[in-house]
Amino acid sequence: MDIKLKFLGASKNVTGSRFLLEANSKRLLIDCGFHQERGLRARDWNPFPVAPDSIDAVLLTHAHLDHSGYTPRLVSRGFKNRIYCTEATSDIARVMLLDSAKIQMMDAENKKKRHQRRGVKPPHPELPLYTIQDAEDCFPLLSPVKYLQKVNLGEGITAVFHNAGHVLGAAMVEILVENKNDRRRFIFSGDIGRWDRPIIRNPTIFEQADYLVTESTYGERSLPEEDTIFEELVEIVNSTLKAGGHLIIPSFALERAQDILYYLYQALDSRLIPPVNVYLDSPMAANITNIFKNYAGLFDEEMMDLIRQNKTPFEFPGLRFVQNAEESKQLNNLRDPSIIIAGSGMATGGRIKFHLISNISRPESTVMFAGYQAVGTLGRNIVQLPEEVRILGDYYPIKARILQMHGFSSHADKDQLLRWIYGLKQAPRRIFVVHGEEDAANSLAEAIRQQKGWEVSVPDYLDEFALD
Repeated sequence: MDIKLKFLGASKNVTGSRFLLEANSKRLLIDCGFHQERGLRARDWNPFPVAPDSIDAVLLTHAHLDHSGYTPRLVSRGFKNRIYCTEATSDIARVMLLDSAKIQMMDAENKKKRHQRRGVKPPHPELPLYTIQDAEDCFPLLSPVKYLQKVNLGEGITAVFHNAGHVLGAAMVEILVENKNDRRRFIFSGDIGRWDRPIIRNPTIFEQADYLVTESTYGERSLPEEDTIFEELVEIVNSTLKAGGHLIIPSFALERAQDILYYLYQALDSRLIPPVNVYLDSPMAANITNIFKNYAGLFDEEMMDLIRQNKTPFEFPGLRFVQNAEESKQLNNLRDPSIIIAGSGMATGGRIKFHLISNISRPESTVMFAGYQAVGTLGRNIVQLPEEVRILGDYYPIKARILQMHGFSSHADKDQLLRWIYGLKQAPRRIFVVHGEEDAANSLAEAIRQQKGWEVSVPDYLDEFALD
């Protein structure tokens, strides 16, 4: 069989997932994310490595922007075919892509004003990667499908979306390529979730695959158990409130924000923390939380038990959804100790930057990063604890308590990744390890080689493989 697989992102880095599969005269793009690492963002501005109008379909594993956020740029450059994803991902992507466009336009305008104020002539025009109109142009192309529904992509190629257990609507994509003589089965993991996490169900395990493309975000480490996460959060909340400060939590709008609300609800309901005002300062997170309510059929048994008791972690005393910018600004004047959850999770944009400015130099406050921080992001810079940090063009001394809780991550750790991979009953022809920093990807690849003797590759950016 004449099949090619090209890696257009997330190769020895954690964002920008996009993989081009060419088979039976069809070009399929699995995921279409943008890069969030500062040193790699130029890739998104460069011409796309293949002509967008030559791509026959895009298949999105989920709505996180490092998997979907480049889609408006691709459409604005000529892609006009279908974008397949699950129903929940379709609903969430509309919210996230529109919000992404608004933030990019706002950031570009703010950068332009800063340069004008300081008399700086930038090397490039202050432009957004795409506009609100570009994001809206994607929406008619979204083609939602149900889990396990077979999608006919033509020329003997079919795709099926399986539950990934990562975030609401997240999928692993199984692609079957057939011709008269043979067939090949590809599994693209997207992001693999953790077992026994709140709200959503466990990841799907596969018994057969010819080629496996797996993420490796935590490919070199183990993560804390569930009970440890809850206990640690309770301690952080209580100590911050006792100090009279604010707990600032940069959070992804999808799943991470809902998971944090779930744990806070449990802590309040169990009276392990005192009554406290919790501000979800993200219209996108608030909108996505409302979408969660429409997909109870995707929840795990523990979450369904709460629903049967007419309880929900998305509504509790003290929880406030902050919608407009003026309300967000007022949070900077809060006197009573509070919890503020705002996007983005790696502090790369959005309202969280303003809350960091107001609190990062306050010894009584705590900044808690709830998960992985990619190289080159503001979040990664802060958790490395320099004496001062640059936010929106100015420098601020770091005096607040800075914490990073990996246990909140919705990514599988090394042991769970191997559990998922070793579900295969026999050796695949090859495994490709992606979506992880180089050390993490290499660590996972080496573990597979040593334990199973299977063929594993860790591709570089723009590597192309001819597969039989």
